[in-house]
Amino acid sequence: MMTVDSVEDHSPDADITFTKADLRDVVPHDNDPIVISLVTAGRKVHRVLGDQGSSADVMFWPAFNKLQLSLDHLRPYPGCLYGFAGDQVEVRGYIELRTTFTDGTVARTEKIKYLVVNAPSAYNILLGRPSLNRLGAVPSTRHMKLKFPSMEGAVITIKSDQKEARHCYENSLKQQRSVCHVTSTPPPDVDEKRSEVAVPGGDRRSPERGTPRT
Repeated sequence: MMTVDSVEDHSPDADITFTKADLRDVVPHDNDPIVISLVTAGRKVHRVLGDQGSSADVMFWPAFNKLQLSLDHLRPYPGCLYGFAGDQVEVRGYIELRTTFTDGTVARTEKIKYLVVNAPSAYNILLGRPSLNRLGAVPSTRHMKLKFPSMEGAVITIKSDQKEARHCYENSLKQQRSVCHVTSTPPPDVDEKRSEVAVPGGDRRSPERGTPRT
C-alpha cells in the first residue's frame, strides 16, 4: 500500500458544535454533498468535494492545467489507482501547495499534497481524510457546513455551495461511481485492505464549467 505522506495532528483544540442556527440558510435536501471553495496556487478553486471516503487529497488534471501549474513541480508517485474492474487511472504525480480555507472572517493555511490524476470528474479537487484530519475538520451534511479550528483556536465555518453540490452530484450519477485503490502493482482481484480513493465520474460539463475561477 502506498501513501503520499503521513499526517501529523497539529490542529489546535476547539469545541466544535452544530446548532439550529446552522440550519437557517440550508435548503432542504436528501443527498447534497459538501462542496466548498478554497484558495490554492493563488487562485480560488470551486467544486471541491469534502470526501471522507477518500484516503488521499486528489486534484484532477483539468484543474491542474487551469491553475497553470508547472509540470516541473510534479513529483513522481510510485503508486497507481485501480478501479474494481481493474481499470487503471493515470497518476501524473503529486504536488504540494499552500492552500487557504476561509469563511470570510477567519482563515487558515496548510500545505496539502495533492495526488494529480487524469480521470473524469464533476469536481476539481477531492479533499480527503489526510487534509480533513490535518485541519481537525468536522463536516455535517445535514447542516451543509464544514467546521474546523483556526490556528488561534477560533472556529472556521465554511458553507457548502448547495447549487454547485447538486450540479456535481447529478453529474457524478450519470455513470457508475468508480472507486479506485492506491496500489503499486495491478491487482489480480480487488483487495479490500487497499486504500480507497473515490473518483466520481460522469463529468459532462462544458470547458467553462467546473474549472477553477479567480
